[in-house]
Amino acid sequence: MRREKWDQLIPREQSRRVIRLEKRGKEQKKRFPAAAVFCVLGIGCLLYCGGIAIMGFGTWFFLIWGCLGILCLLLAAILRSRRLLAAIPGWVKGICCGIFLAGMLFFCTVEGMILSQYNAQAEPGADYCIVLGAQWKTTGPSEVLRRRLDKAAAYLTENPDTKVIVSGGQGGNEIMSEAAGMRDYLVNAGIEEDRILVEDKSSNTYENLVFSGEFLDLENSKVVIVTNNFHVFRALGIARKQGYANVEGLAAGSVLGMGPNNLLREFMGVVKDFLVGNL
Repeated sequence: MRREKWDQLIPREQSRRVIRLEKRGKEQKKRFPAAAVFCVLGIGCLLYCGGIAIMGFGTWFFLIWGCLGILCLLLAAILRSRRLLAAIPGWVKGICCGIFLAGMLFFCTVEGMILSQYNAQAEPGADYCIVLGAQWKTTGPSEVLRRRLDKAAAYLTENPDTKVIVSGGQGGNEIMSEAAGMRDYLVNAGIEEDRILVEDKSSNTYENLVFSGEFLDLENSKVVIVTNNFHVFRALGIARKQGYANVEGLAAGSVLGMGPNNLLREFMGVVKDFLVGNL
């Protein structure tokens, strides 16, 4: 049939329209596994958030897991939808992928530095041992703080000439200063009260180490900082920035199951302290 007859049957303007067929094969296989990964991550984050809420550990920081879960599910929905992906310009997708990969590389690098001090052990014979404060509840030390105190008590028992500085002020939800509660705990653990120095004005790690440093000869004192494993790297970095010339970390354990939450929170703490010049 000649071209003129075809033009009569199908107008040329309509014949130029592109009919998009559903894409299958390799491209579809690449998209759907990525969506499934983010879907699983999203559900996992939401379940983890709920688990921490039920157990009652930590601060309100755990809510970030709920936000991450919702974000992952939204990404899964976008990756699952061909129309949504097609509506996003290629350059935007490229920039987003680049930011995501760079962010993951940065996150893994910082977490590697945190984990490098996860099992820190201190040499015996320190002049001073600094125990960093954490929440003091109406029933006594929080689980995080109890582990620090038990670790410090063991070190002090093995090193009878070492003095200890308990560091921590009183928060709005605490019945006494953390330092006062820590002193009493160590006395009950068999540590002589005249070996205990109290620093009760600090409200964060930076102030813990600045105010505790007033008891020390920073150039010459051999100091051991006792804190939980996830917190040692940042504490040592702040101490060295403040002029602690001879300092080591002693890692106490942390609550089982709280590792991901602790590491994510500590990542943000490291970034914050670096940006404000504490590290």
